Amino acid sequence: MLKKRIIPCLDIKNGRTVKGINFVDIQDAGDPLELAKRYVDEGADELVFLDITATLENRKTLTELVTRIASEINIPFTVGGGINTLEDAKKIIDSGADKISLNSAAILRPELITEIARKFGNQCVVLAIDTKFEDNEWKVFRSGGTVSTELKTVDWAKKGAELGAGEILLTSMNNDGTKNGFASEISKAVSEAVSIPVIASGGAGTMEHFADVFSQTKVTAALAASVFHFGQIPIPELKKYLSTQNITVRL
Repeated sequence: MLKKRIIPCLDIKNGRTVKGINFVDIQDAGDPLELAKRYVDEGADELVFLDITATLENRKTLTELVTRIASEINIPFTVGGGINTLEDAKKIIDSGADKISLNSAAILRPELITEIARKFGNQCVVLAIDTKFEDNEWKVFRSGGTVSTELKTVDWAKKGAELGAGEILLTSMNNDGTKNGFASEISKAVSEAVSIPVIASGGAGTMEHFADVFSQTKVTAALAASVFHFGQIPIPELKKYLSTQNITVRL
């Protein structure tokens, strides 16, 4: 049985960890290096670092900060934000990241997924999908959730897998930061439509929310930010709880 993964996410703005609600109302959440080290100590399975304004500000990811974090942790490390070319990806991998997260760049130039997968392997490419339920369907957004696209979420996930993505990071913008639970409906649809791992993101507020998304869908990991950053859900306690719910995790 594949063990389910618990993944904290560091959303980075101006070198600090931040957290918002529905992709707005951004607030400071602490020093990313301190948080990264804490999560390793607490038993997080992986760590995701997203430079959330790199695309909007038309600049590259903060490679120096990536290097500092990578040197302090020993768990798989995914980095995204402002990665638009194979050369950008190489710089991030060289800085110590294990995986590259692509969002807007993959929408604008889908072949980038294939280029990075061919160079570094499918396991290195995470397709991040920001999705929002509106007009009675789940649509894909880009540029930090500020620009709607014509893409439908399940179709884009399938396309990304075909192009070489090794994993999907699926964030529900409707649920993001609300602490009302993960978007199980779209998480279920995407995780059943593709054969690659899917990470559910957006909406974690209680330990039960993690149990729900793992039991109701085929996602292999669940990602959260503020409930971990502010100590509302300690990762060791979460894992113990999930194991009591017959959900297999690394203890």
